[in-house]
This record gives sequence, structure tokens and C-alpha cells, in this order.
Amino acid sequence: SYHPRHPHLPTSATPFPHCSPGTSPGRLPPFPPPKTLTTPRTAAMEQANPRAGSARNRKVVLRDYISRAPREDDMALVDGGAVPLRVPEGAAGPAVLVKNLYLSCDPYMRGRMRDFHGSYIPPFKPGSVIEGLGVARVVDSTHPGFVAGDIVSGMTGWEEYSLIDKPEQLNKIQQSDIPLSYHLGLLGMPGFTAYVGFYEICSPKKGEFVFVSAASGAVGQIVGQLAKLHGCYVVGSAGTNEKVELLKDKFGFDAAFNYKEEPDLTAALKRYFPEGIDIYFENVGGPMLDAVLLNMRMHGRIAVCGMVSQHGMTDPAGIHNLFCLVPKRISMKGFIQSDYINLFPQFLDYMTKHYKDGKIAYLEDMSIGLENAPAAFVGLFSGLSNTILLFLVCNLMTLTLPAGRPRQHFPLQDLEVNRTKSMSPSAEIHRFKRVVPVQLLQVVPSALAALTGKGMT
Repeated sequence: SYHPRHPHLPTSATPFPHCSPGTSPGRLPPFPPPKTLTTPRTAAMEQANPRAGSARNRKVVLRDYISRAPREDDMALVDGGAVPLRVPEGAAGPAVLVKNLYLSCDPYMRGRMRDFHGSYIPPFKPGSVIEGLGVARVVDSTHPGFVAGDIVSGMTGWEEYSLIDKPEQLNKIQQSDIPLSYHLGLLGMPGFTAYVGFYEICSPKKGEFVFVSAASGAVGQIVGQLAKLHGCYVVGSAGTNEKVELLKDKFGFDAAFNYKEEPDLTAALKRYFPEGIDIYFENVGGPMLDAVLLNMRMHGRIAVCGMVSQHGMTDPAGIHNLFCLVPKRISMKGFIQSDYINLFPQFLDYMTKHYKDGKIAYLEDMSIGLENAPAAFVGLFSGLSNTILLFLVCNLMTLTLPAGRPRQHFPLQDLEVNRTKSMSPSAEIHRFKRVVPVQLLQVVPSALAALTGKGMT
């Protein structure tokens, strides 16, 4: 049998996985076989810091609550001191210590910077580390579902190492040739939000007219592509002409416009939707929502994902055209993606397939290092980012060479190596982030041979 709103999906779903437990120039001789370590905990400690059982832990903290748009000086990078590379003995319950690899900047985090306790998620605590979604490597675990070396995603901290005291909320990532960072976007919360909002809230029909605001964002870009796959006509709005072209050329929207260049939003929507709007995926609120309500068709649906224009306001603006809901029989519903978590395995299969088939495109912006996290977050609200904003946590990859060759260190941002036992050597390197030293290129085949036990050139 098949899902009534998802003809491509079976109704039976697997359990959500987050709870489941002679040498020539330019070539080097192969590494000796990797050293066998007695326990996963010891292995993780040696990988994180070969000479010590602790590491320095830098973190980004919120200075104080704000009631305006965020600034870089609202956050501070501090030295959190030394963190033991083990889960503390005598912890209240199972816990997982992780080394953060990627962290995301998401619009909802702005609301957590206010002194407001009436939302679906509590505010940050001034002076404490900022929390956010991330991809991390397990260093140590006392939870039976995770072992050192596992790659996980979930709520973590804007810091180098985090102790997760609710490991049941982590998702174990089964690695493939899709970049790890995509588990914070396309295959993570933004992608799932788009999937739930479009299919569950909007109940789309082929041929319907769909409008997406903030369409170049992490959620909007996916909503538009899902609508096109469903056979809908799709228009998106964005805040720069560059983003408008991106929507049309990269993401396949039928049309797009720069809302900042439209003096009359109601007239603009009438121009793009002369027959009216069937589905509106709401991301901004304010005057855009008022204009949409006047242009909705009979029995239209509005999925309220967010209202970014209202996030920094202590006195949010009201909506003037809500009466349109009555004569047009419009359904308008807010939603939180976590309420539909039972659909996550189906979403993951669906999105992975379409991405690998080339039917869904995805873009992300990435900054390097915790020190750039505040600027990256502020840029999310100033129009500097086209897509989801991530930052790669600054780290160092150590390559131990055969006897007679010195240990070498290379910044992890120069090379991304994502490794699991099930991966083939050809899938080891996702991409070079920039031009790297030739000596690094020379040692990569030997390094990967040591990891996989297979020869490479």
C-alpha cells in the first residue's frame, strides 16, 4: 500500500534511525598496516590528541539577550579550557562526547537570542555556548548505540567538543558519496522542513500554482524543486537579482522576482499569478503575507514555516487581510518539522534518490573556523547568503608517515576526508576546498591505503 499524499512512498516505514543503536618522485611507499588499538575509546583519544587525554575547547557564547537584529559583538569566541577526551565517570546517564565537524546557522536561532520563553524551543542562556545543529564524530560514548568513530548529526554546541547528555536525540549517519555537510541542509532539518511543509501541509496537486517567499534560502530552494517535481507552476521571491537568477537557472523555478524592486507586492503577485495562488509556502510574514492573502485562490493552502521579517521585533506587525481566509476558504497552518519525525526515513530515501538522479540541486555557503561563526550568522539576516550557511570547525588532520619521514599536519579545511568502514576508496575524498600543497597530494594515496587496506594511486 502507498501513502495517500506520497504515491512514491510505501505506508510502512522503518523505525526512525536516531535511536538505533622502488619509490619514485611524487610517490611514497605504502603505509604499514594501521596500528590495532585495544578499545574504541582509546582509538578516539589517540585520534583527537595523540599525546594527551584532553584538548583545548574553544566555544562561541551569547553575551546577552537582544531585541533587535543580531550583531557580531552579541557573540564572543572564548577559550573553554581543557576538555577530557572521555565521557566523565559517574555521569547521570549515558552520554556521548563528540568532536564537531560542521555546524549550521539557521534563522530560528535568532528567536532563541531573545528573553522569551513562550516558544517551542527555549532561549539561549547568556554566557553559555550557543546551541545549533551539527555533524560530529564520536570521540567517546557510554551509550550502547554509539561507538568512537561514528559520524552523527543532531543538536550540539558551537564549540570544538561537545558532551551530549541526550544521545538518543542524535542521528547516526550512514555515509555515502554525498558530502557530510548535506546532512545539515538537503538531508537535514531544512530539507525535511520543506518536505513536510509541502507534502503534509499543502497537499499539492499537479498543475497548481505555488509561490515561495525567501525562496533562495535553505528551505525555500528545496520547496520550489519539490513543487516542480510534482508538476506545479512555481514562482519565488528573493532579495537580490543574483538570487533571482539562481532560482531560475539553478533551481528550475518557472519565474522569480526581487521583492525589493516591487513597490506594490499585491500587483507583483497579480502579474506572476493572473489566475491566483493555490499554495503559498510562507517564510517571511509582514507585507508579503498581506499581499499573498489578496491573491489566493479558492480553497488555497498556506504552510507557515516561519516569519523572518518578525524575528527581531518586540512589537510584531499585524496582518490586515486575514478576512480573506473566510470567503476564499483558505487553510493556513503553522507547523514544526519534528512533529512529523515518523516520516524522516521516507524523506531521506526520497531526497537521496532524487539528488543522485540529478533531479534536485543544492547549494550551501561555508565559512571556515569557529572564529568566523558570528559573522556567518549575522550574514544570514543581511542578505549575504544565498543558501544554507555552515561553518567548518577548524581542525588539524595529522598524517603519520612511514619511518624516516616526518609527521605532517595539514588544515582540515584544505581537505575533506569522510571515512567509514563501508566506504570504497573512490568515495574517500569528497572535494578539495582549495588548491593544496603538492606534498599533501603525494601522501593522500598512502594515507587512504592505510585507512582502507587497499592500494591506491
